[in-house]
Amino acid sequence: MSFPAYQSYRESGVEWLGRVPSHWETKPLKAVTSCNDEVLTEATPPDYEIEYVEISDVQAGRGIKASTSYSFSDAPSRARRKLRDGDVLVSTVRTYLRAIAQVREPAENLIASTGFAVLRPQRAHSDFIGYAVQAEETINEIIARSVGVSYPAINASDLVRIAIAVPPVTEQRSIAAFLDRETAKIDALVEAQERLIALLKEKRQAVISHAVTKGLDPSAQMKDSGVEWLGQVPAHWEVVTVRRLATRVQTGTTPSSEPASADTEVGMDWFTPGDFGSGVALNQAAKRISIAVVDGGEARVFPAGSVLVIGIGATLGRVGVALTACSANQQINAISPDDTVDPFFLAYALSVQEEIMRKLSNASTIGIMNQDRTKDLSLCRPPLQEQAAIVAGIGGELQNIDALASQAEAAITLLQERRAALISAAVTGKIDVRGLVQTAEAA
Repeated sequence: MSFPAYQSYRESGVEWLGRVPSHWETKPLKAVTSCNDEVLTEATPPDYEIEYVEISDVQAGRGIKASTSYSFSDAPSRARRKLRDGDVLVSTVRTYLRAIAQVREPAENLIASTGFAVLRPQRAHSDFIGYAVQAEETINEIIARSVGVSYPAINASDLVRIAIAVPPVTEQRSIAAFLDRETAKIDALVEAQERLIALLKEKRQAVISHAVTKGLDPSAQMKDSGVEWLGQVPAHWEVVTVRRLATRVQTGTTPSSEPASADTEVGMDWFTPGDFGSGVALNQAAKRISIAVVDGGEARVFPAGSVLVIGIGATLGRVGVALTACSANQQINAISPDDTVDPFFLAYALSVQEEIMRKLSNASTIGIMNQDRTKDLSLCRPPLQEQAAIVAGIGGELQNIDALASQAEAAITLLQERRAALISAAVTGKIDVRGLVQTAEAA
């Protein structure tokens, strides 16, 4: 759908804003908002309950998605900014995250981090200001004015000097109403694609689980496995533990004499949990270690075909197959399978046991899936030829599922780009939406 433009434009006087409708003004944010008006003082009662919003609770284009409950005495020291209906939250740290949110009908005790600037619209429509700050032009200017490389930040005083295009208040209402309607449509489409991706992930796991516990032949005679989560399995399959099909289970190490490098031209892959994706094949690690470190015995080397299992942390239980000889850090256990099991079949069989591994790891204070617990994991071992067929069958199914998921992710990207472009076009006057929506006041 195309939208009409205004009849006449003028130069805004701001390079990155360009031309704006002739009757619009150009003003710094401080001319139409106040900043950081209210804070919780140290005199706040210790048992006062707050809902705390930090940077990670705000998603670009999605607003405030979460909060954490605290009593004031237990809350982080940065939990100080009071929020009111109509406020606009703008992250002043890690500005590349684009953590910006309009605050609508908040709880009385909603408190934001001091890592945000809280803009409170004055002499302007609050929703329009919320959209104006979300415009690509404004966000790019915030990022450009941020200082620092790894932790870029902008002072609130510099933030409020950023200029925006300001139409008359009645027009602000029309633009806000139009964007409320149109972004709601886009957001609903995004949510539908996200639900599809979630369903595809469940389908993906179900395909793997069924294949490695029931096989590909629906007419196969079944038997009780003796393992609760496995249930009935094909009668000709063995039920074994990892220790019965592994020649060795080792834990990775971190060399002390030389840090791992991102140089991909020399050395050996050194895997960490960040290298594990949705598939089981581990093609290349982000970092490598030198052969000198390997030869010096400071790193354990795992042969090609080793099955690597993350044994600690948020991704505990994630599994991958090393395609070449490699090393890994101490968060990873490496299983060297014997010649009775296909490495990819073993990886798939372990990949459906993340929840079991988490329960086993909780038997320790730190929550570690160590070598002994890894060796005690149960799984089925079909004949080798059948393992190969199962691996091929899983691969074909997952290829179709992953293709659908990729299409959904691409659709989300396009929808989000459309949303951002629409907001920018409306709040900078590139399109005239006055006749396209009725405001509540007009209705």
